[in-house]
Amino acid sequence: MITADLATVLPELLLALAGLGLLMFGVFHKGDATRVVSVLAILAFAAALLVMAKGDTQSITAFNGLFQVDRFTVFSKGLILLAAAFTTAMSVDFLEKEKIGRFEYPVLIVFSTLGMLTMVSAGDFLTLYMGLELQSLPLYVLAAYNRDNQRATEAGLKYFVLGALASGLLLYGISLVYGFAGTTQFSSLTLVLGATEGAAPSMGVIVGMVFILAGLAFKISAVPFHMWTPDVYEGAPTSVTAFFAVTPKIAAFTLLIRVLEGPFGQLGHQWQQVIVVIALLSMFVGSFGALGQNNIKRLLAYSSIGHVGFALVGLAAGTEMGIQGVLVYLAIYLFMNIGAFAIVMLMRRKGVAVEGVDDLAGLSKTHPALAYVMAGVMFSMAGIPPLAGFWGKFYVFMAAVQAGLWTLSIVGLLTSVVSAFYYLRVIKVMFMDEPKGEFDRHIGKPAKLVLVLSTAVIILFSIFPGPLLSSAKVAAQVLFPG
Repeated sequence: MITADLATVLPELLLALAGLGLLMFGVFHKGDATRVVSVLAILAFAAALLVMAKGDTQSITAFNGLFQVDRFTVFSKGLILLAAAFTTAMSVDFLEKEKIGRFEYPVLIVFSTLGMLTMVSAGDFLTLYMGLELQSLPLYVLAAYNRDNQRATEAGLKYFVLGALASGLLLYGISLVYGFAGTTQFSSLTLVLGATEGAAPSMGVIVGMVFILAGLAFKISAVPFHMWTPDVYEGAPTSVTAFFAVTPKIAAFTLLIRVLEGPFGQLGHQWQQVIVVIALLSMFVGSFGALGQNNIKRLLAYSSIGHVGFALVGLAAGTEMGIQGVLVYLAIYLFMNIGAFAIVMLMRRKGVAVEGVDDLAGLSKTHPALAYVMAGVMFSMAGIPPLAGFWGKFYVFMAAVQAGLWTLSIVGLLTSVVSAFYYLRVIKVMFMDEPKGEFDRHIGKPAKLVLVLSTAVIILFSIFPGPLLSSAKVAAQVLFPG
């Protein structure tokens, strides 16, 4: 039994051992070990991905139901590991240029990623909470990683205080659910709530579910729990911001899907109302909040809030097609954001990082390749066909329409039009304004690889959508066995 359980958690075990090993290696290595430890961390992510891909993808539970693995978790973990590997690779050159390279950076990312994998495979609220905290604690440190910078320390403090509040809300919700349902295990909770089908569900369980929703909404930057996002994105080092914008968000979103469609699947009518409101607010705030932003990182922060709102549209539908649409959206979101942040990291003049939207002025004349890649990313984020971003929105809106959520779909389309303004503004600045100066020409190999890959996915998805669509469909079917 123990051998089978350990085989189930092999990817997580591998990352845990890698994190401990890299920590010791960094301590005893003479000189700066940042680059070496980063490469080894990326290899650990690749090894975990390979082990997971070769493992049994059928529904398996381990440790008496505390841990579960199925095609949904495999899909989610694949995105998380890819995002962690890409952002770690992008970070190495940036950290060296900013003179803040320390071996602890990739080690913190490894442990945070381990927490994400754990919480995605949670089969019990206790496992969920343990994974969520293991993810969050390294993130608090990373937000304030540049400790000599006032903005970074302020960002870290804000994220820590608000994160602690969100964790408290989540834990209180879990305690309420346990008190009124008598269990914290997902499978048992499904049976308990299913047994009361037709009768009014316990108000205590519903209130607990709302608190759990609030805690998870903070992790995905959904309104009204988004207030930390623009400040932390701006204050944290850009490499950390890139990690924040992609990896934890994908992990928390897939966890939210698992919790709502799993143990709380019987309470769909109750949580659907909350998700609809959060989606509407997120789309509205994300679209209008970015209009007046002149800092590219703050603009991308509001953009991410808007994208969360669009993805929540598919979750609000509560159907297999809706979840498939969300998973496709998250995969496309991953490649759009790593492309955008790879370019933001390259925004340097005479060795000094610049972050203003106006600093991109005339990029098409000084560095055409970067300008065209950034234009492709912005067009995709705006949802311009036939780029990948359009199809991401198409699938979630189609699912909402089929579920009868017409108001949500119409508001989503209107806010998508509004958000197109600030994406097109970036393109206008790059192609129509006069250059303010030329960016440093050096582009590292990891950044080149990320830019090529993100551009390829954004352009080629409409031509070869099959692999991603079929994988997302198989993953979504796990949550709807009937």
